[in-house]
Amino acid sequence: MTEETQFIVVGAGLLGLAVTRELARRGRDVLCVEQATIGHERAGSKGTSRLFRYGYEDPFYVGLAMKSLAGWRRLSEESGARLLEPVGLLSLGDGLDALVAAMAEAGASSEFLSGEELTARFPSFAISGRAVFEATAGVLRADEILSVLARSARGFGAEILEGARVGALEAGDDSVRLQLPDGSRRCDIVVLCGGAWSGDLAAAAGLAPRGTFRPSLQQVAYLEPKAGVARPEPAFVERGEVTYYGLPTPATGHYKIGIHDPGESLDPATASLDDDPAALELLVAAAERLLPGFRADPVGTERCFYDNTADADFVIDRRGRVVIGAGTSGHGFKFAPLLAIALADLAEGSAPSLPRGRFSLGRFSPGRAR
Repeated sequence: MTEETQFIVVGAGLLGLAVTRELARRGRDVLCVEQATIGHERAGSKGTSRLFRYGYEDPFYVGLAMKSLAGWRRLSEESGARLLEPVGLLSLGDGLDALVAAMAEAGASSEFLSGEELTARFPSFAISGRAVFEATAGVLRADEILSVLARSARGFGAEILEGARVGALEAGDDSVRLQLPDGSRRCDIVVLCGGAWSGDLAAAAGLAPRGTFRPSLQQVAYLEPKAGVARPEPAFVERGEVTYYGLPTPATGHYKIGIHDPGESLDPATASLDDDPAALELLVAAAERLLPGFRADPVGTERCFYDNTADADFVIDRRGRVVIGAGTSGHGFKFAPLLAIALADLAEGSAPSLPRGRFSLGRFSPGRAR
């Protein structure tokens, strides 16, 4: 016997839970299926913290971030949970003039700081030359956000089924059928939010060939502050030949650092989660150079997945009865409130507020400009 529902969301990471909640909030009958558990070790949304910033060299993304902030504040108010911790952001290295210009064009404020000003305001950093400070940046409590979204979605009537890997997906003219461990499910619309598994799901649904989405594995380290370091310290992004980032983790008091790099494509189901010694060596060297207020030897490490597209823009699109939200490329977490609304709009058959051309799956078709 095939059970029927109105909408099925595949994937209970950040995007999957956010669109599940949004559809349920609108009174829709929605089931979210997750192959493992919420926040499992291979989930791209796992962990304690993510950076929220306006600081992009593209005013389009600055504007999206500004609009997303209202969504995070609204979710915090509705849940009664403190989901965004203001800490500020220091941008270092290349492209600072373009960064400030893009922020100004979008209406976001920032300020240049000299080396002397940086030393006086942030003594636990060692920064030569100038930097850009963005006071509005903060840390999103990632694991708490997943819990809040799941709890809220269920409160609106959604069903979330963990340990339910999709065995087959058949999209027809009138409905979509999914094979799950407990039997067959049929829905009007399916929403694919598979994170690092987006390529497999898109291929199974006949949306795109394998290789359209390229999962990669990132290295993260956590540092312990030395005695006397003020908390919370600001986050930072250093752009150059290698792009480094760092941010406080309010839940633990540690400082998280990582390298933002698309990396080599791999299989998210089988890739080893062991530490990358070469990446860790780079992170330790960066900590010794930039963060004298912290012990450079990590007190903890973590591997996390990116779900990449070739141009680092997202995919928010609909083809027939299949909606897809994917390709967040390591910078999509902050935009979840807006992306969830756009995906829910597409699922309901209305035009999303986001530009479909820029986030179209079709931009990767042969012959299309990248």
